[in-house]
Amino acid sequence: MSDAMNLQRLKLAVDGPVARVTLDRPDVRNAFDDAAIVELTAAFRALNDDASVRAIVLAANGPAFCAGADLNYMKRMAGFTEAENRADALGLATMLNTIYTSAKPVIARVQGDAYAGGMGLVAACDIAVAADTAQFCLSEAKLGLMPATIAPYVIRAMGARAAHRYFVSAERFDAAEASRIGFVHQVVASDALDQTVDGIAASIASNSPNAVRECKRLVVELADRAIDDVLISDTADRIARIRASDEGREGVRSFLEKRKPSWLA
Repeated sequence: MSDAMNLQRLKLAVDGPVARVTLDRPDVRNAFDDAAIVELTAAFRALNDDASVRAIVLAANGPAFCAGADLNYMKRMAGFTEAENRADALGLATMLNTIYTSAKPVIARVQGDAYAGGMGLVAACDIAVAADTAQFCLSEAKLGLMPATIAPYVIRAMGARAAHRYFVSAERFDAAEASRIGFVHQVVASDALDQTVDGIAASIASNSPNAVRECKRLVVELADRAIDDVLISDTADRIARIRASDEGREGVRSFLEKRKPSWLA
């Protein structure tokens, strides 16, 4: 798939039900430019359409996960008009939303530092596992900027209270703090990172594909809604539909009959 898409800044591999998208510019700490944004968008759209893929791992080569925007890319942006800047920012925003809304759960494998837009990539994923040596920073304010396009995902990941601090202070913080504020789900030693990520991916891949897709939608669509009569009715409709679905019926039957469900056969 990677060769067919002619990817230059990423590597893409599919191993059974698990796909791996790997940032592959270690010489620039996996900083992204407009070409990398296009490639990430295309890769996640292709994987979303691949019925064989049930989970996606977003990883990176080298010591850093992602340093944000590439310096040469930033130099070019410095000469953009406001309209050109908006078009460019919309490309980044679209890429992040493509990851966030993917029907397949995405696991961030954070082996090293994630700064600025790199934190946006982590936040757009459903699950984040970080090495205990990783560092994080929302550095935009140091440059006279703000983390606008990544903000919807970062605020959802770390909460408004933590965002109030780290958006304006631009402080670096470690993996332990990232875990404390909920930005990452789990912190492990570097040599345990792959085993942990692979275990989570295997757990996802063993579940009903339709149920996984609907569970992800449930969180995305219900997280910020008021618990009122409309929401209560909506949740009743959702569980009724999935109970009556083919996979819903098969899952319950296989449990009662003490056998593997069809999606694991």
